Order: sequence, then structure tokens, then C-alpha cells
Amino acid sequence: MREDIAQKLMIDIRYFCNDGTVPERCRTPVTTLPDEIGALIRQHNLGGVILFRENLHSTEQIIRLTQNLQHAARQSSAQHPLFIGIDQEGGRVFRTPREYTTAFTGNMAIGATYPVYGTHFAKQSGTVIGAELKALGINLNFAPTVDVNNNRDNPVINVRSYGEDPQRVAELGLAQLTGMQQQGILATLKHFPGHGDTHVDSHHGLPKVSHQRERIEAVELLPFRHSINHGEPAMVMTAHIQFPALDDSKLMDTQGNHQYRPATLSRAILTDLLRTEMGFQGLVITDALDMAGISHFFSPEQALIETFRAGADIALMPLRLHHPDDLSGLEKLIDAVVDAVRQGELSASEIQQSAARIRHYKQHYQLAKAFKVNTKQAITAAKQLLGNPQHRLIEQQLTDASVTLVRGTTQLLHDQVQELLLVMPEQSGCMALQHELSLARYALSSRCLSMDDYHAGAFSTQLQAVEAVVVGSITPAASLVEFGGMYDQNTTGEQLSPQQQQVLIPQLIHQAKAADKPVFFVSLRTPYDIPLLADEADTVLAVYGYNTHQVQIDGRTLVTGPAFAALARALTGISEPEGQLPVRMH
Repeated sequence: MREDIAQKLMIDIRYFCNDGTVPERCRTPVTTLPDEIGALIRQHNLGGVILFRENLHSTEQIIRLTQNLQHAARQSSAQHPLFIGIDQEGGRVFRTPREYTTAFTGNMAIGATYPVYGTHFAKQSGTVIGAELKALGINLNFAPTVDVNNNRDNPVINVRSYGEDPQRVAELGLAQLTGMQQQGILATLKHFPGHGDTHVDSHHGLPKVSHQRERIEAVELLPFRHSINHGEPAMVMTAHIQFPALDDSKLMDTQGNHQYRPATLSRAILTDLLRTEMGFQGLVITDALDMAGISHFFSPEQALIETFRAGADIALMPLRLHHPDDLSGLEKLIDAVVDAVRQGELSASEIQQSAARIRHYKQHYQLAKAFKVNTKQAITAAKQLLGNPQHRLIEQQLTDASVTLVRGTTQLLHDQVQELLLVMPEQSGCMALQHELSLARYALSSRCLSMDDYHAGAFSTQLQAVEAVVVGSITPAASLVEFGGMYDQNTTGEQLSPQQQQVLIPQLIHQAKAADKPVFFVSLRTPYDIPLLADEADTVLAVYGYNTHQVQIDGRTLVTGPAFAALARALTGISEPEGQLPVRMH
């Protein structure tokens, strides 16, 4: 029983401090496996580990870390290989270093290509992401996101969604999932039953979707049903969201209040709906249990017991293990589940069936092959595969195809203008676009003004010296999941907050128009705020991404990114925007 329970736990090893640092302040990344964590895996027969950006520095380091994790699992009494998972969605949620792995522009960019290219780029991006993860020893991806983003105020999904049309989301999600799984990676549909129509981030609180069952069936559930009916998804991840139309039962939280059961803790949703009615045969994994949508309302023991009772196979990040003093908590957590079984709160047979299902998927995906990997050969092969020219070409083709001309024409630029003023939300984006525009085939010079170091006088001065202005906007602000999770509060450090930037942008556009300068507005994230921000702009474009990375060219370190390369091509007339808005600007 204890072995079965341990197989149902997936821990994070993002940070670990054994140097006397207090647990709450531990921020030492795990890049090599600590002896204490290795012993924990061996002694308890743990089922899985999730990795974050802090764990992933170089090809050789990542492969050695994943190999050492699997070596620890092989030394356990059960000898079951580990699930080694990651949030590798593409675009804004991407954990491996962008300098040498292929990040793509993300789901909303894929959605913008659908009218012309159908599911082509969803399948190709899934294939590339899957192949690169497998080369690194990672076997489980928490993607694709099949949430239908039909709430313009959604702070956490937005650009991570393919769009607002449920059928389009369904088709693209299945194509990307299939691409990943054909590479031997377990893929995950998330966040069941749907996180697209919320205005609360479940990292911060407990959202509620109040729609009736018929509407939920037609929108939120449709992409999940489509993949279950037409594919073989390995996993579904739960949402920490209340759906009273699906389950109106309540649960007492730690403050003595009665809460509607969030989907993660709902048997009506995870077992009756997902397994029985929808016929899902794969693994059900929770979203991270340290998120406020669960941890602010329920103790770790209560959350774990309730989610297992609901029908979850795997509990993701059920407790913090960042310090030697934390490690005893794992055994206490397992003890709590064992006690719940003995007292009849949990079914012993369901625990056994769930663990058997986990072992079946580990065997089906041949994860034990990791025990026999030659590390040096794996490193050599990975260096040849990761971010190779063919993968980078697919990445750029997707981004080029997604660029959307919302209003106006780029002819204003390449017919009349020789020098531009670039006003971007972040310095890295400003530098990336400046680099792309400076290439010989464009022959455009530019000046760079970043709003993360903005001074009012600088704009007026620069405006006098240029012939046109390009203004970029990121809205809404980045969410915690893009940084990594609950330990990343207040990490952006902008001098101007995102809200202040949104107030400033229309003023800058008005000032440029008053000076008779053509203005090109670029939505770098979701385009919902275009009507509010860019009413006076001559030309409006959407590129759905603003990721950058460094490259070495002729001994110089330069900043680039696929979205900025695509934008430069569109602005200079090298390519015509083909993308179409996957959401309405309302």
C-alpha cells in the first residue's frame, strides 16, 4: 500500500538547501541530485518528479540530472522508472533554455495560423517539442493547454490558449498532443474541465465558473471530449476551479467555511464525468497542490486524501521539500493516506487500481529504457538534435505564418521610412527588434526606447529624429506560471508596472501622431486591448509572443526572437501577414 501511494506522488526538486538556510528562504536551484533527494526516491519508491527552469541549465547537466534521478529510482525496491515531467507548452510557458532548445511562439500563434494551415503547425510543434524533451531524458509534458480562452480578463491562460473557438481548440490540441506522444512523450490535456473563462488565477485564489451544464458541454468540455474520442491522451490535468453545475457539493476548508468542491477534489467531476461518462482511460494528475486555489483553503493531508477520493491518479507537488527538515513530511503524508484507507475514507482497491494504471503507462511508454541509457552517447545525440536548423526553421515558419494585420498597411513603412523609433515594454524585445531591422536585407536603422527604463523626456527627444514609431504592448501582465510557480511573486521589477504602461501607450501614440509620424502598434501578447490602446495608430499588428534569447554572431552577443524576426519581415515587406485573429477584440 505505501509503495502504491508513493507511485501516486510527484514532487518538485526546484530548490534544495542543506546549508542551514531556513526552508522559507531556500532559493538554491537543484542542478545535480542532492543525496537527500536521491535517498527519498529510493526509500519511498516515489512515482515522479517535476522539473523547472532553475533545474535546467545545459544539455549535459540536464541529461546527467535526469539520469541520476532514474538511477535513484532503479535502486528502489520496486525499481519503477520515474515520471520526469515539465511544463513545456511553447511560447510563454517553456522551461528549457531558449538559447539551444526550440521554444516556438505558443498556442495563440498556432491558433492564428489555423485558417490557412489547419493543424499543420500544431502537429509540427508537438513533434519537435516531444523529440527534444525525450533527448534530455524528460518523459512527461504538461501540455497541450486546451482551455478555450473566451474571457478577455483571464489573467493566466490568455495567450496560452489556441483561441476562443472550441472546435478549433479541440483540433489543434489533439494534433499537438499526437505529435508529442508519437515521440514517446506522455502528453497532458489541461486544465480539466476548463480554465479559459475565469478572471482569477488559481495560483492566487479559487476561481468559480458559474455557467450551466449545457454551456460547459459546448465550450469547456468540447476539446477534452474531442481528444478522448479521437486520440489516446495519456494524461488529463485537473483545474483548481469550482464548477457548481458539475458538482454543487461542498467541503469545509481550514477556516471552517463550506466551499464548493474544486474540480481537483471532486469525484463527480474526475470520476463520474471524466472517467465514466467521457470514457477517459488514461492518468488523471492534479495541477500543483501548492497553488493558492488549494493550499489556502485545505491542508496538504486533506487535499491529498480528497483528490485521491475524487479519482486523481497522481498528486503534483503535494508538499514542499526544499530542506532536510521538510523530508519527514513525505512519510507523514503517506501515513495520512494509509490511515484514511484503514478508516474507510479511501478505497484500498482504488488505490491499487490507480497505481496499476500508473505502472501500465510507464511500461507502455517504455520508460525503463532510461535505466540503460549511455550518458555520453545521449549527450552527443542531444546536442545534435536540440534547436537544430530544421527545428529553428519550423519555429520561424510558424511565427511568420501567425503575424496578423489587424488594421492598416505596412506600406507606410517600407515606402517612406528610413529610421524608426522602437518603444517596447522590455529592453530585450527592443534589442531583438532593433537587431532584426538592422540586418542587411532590411537596411532600416532604429532607435530603442524601453518602457522598463522609461523617462518622459527621452520619447520627445527621440521622436524628433525619426520618421515613424513602432509601439509594442504586452497585455495582460505575465502570470506566475510563466515564471514557474508560487515562489516567484514580485520578480518582474519593471520601473513602470504593466498597468502604468497601458496608460502611457495611448499618450505616446497621440504624441507621435501630433508630430505627424506614422505609428505602428504591435500586440505582443493577446490582442483584446487593441481598441483601447491603439485607436490612433495607423497600422496594427499582432504577433502573440515576445520571447527572446541570446545568439553569438561574429563574436558578438546579440538578442533575437522568432516573433521579432517575423515582425521585422512584416514591417519591411519581406513577408505578407497571413494570420487571423483567434479571439475577438471585445
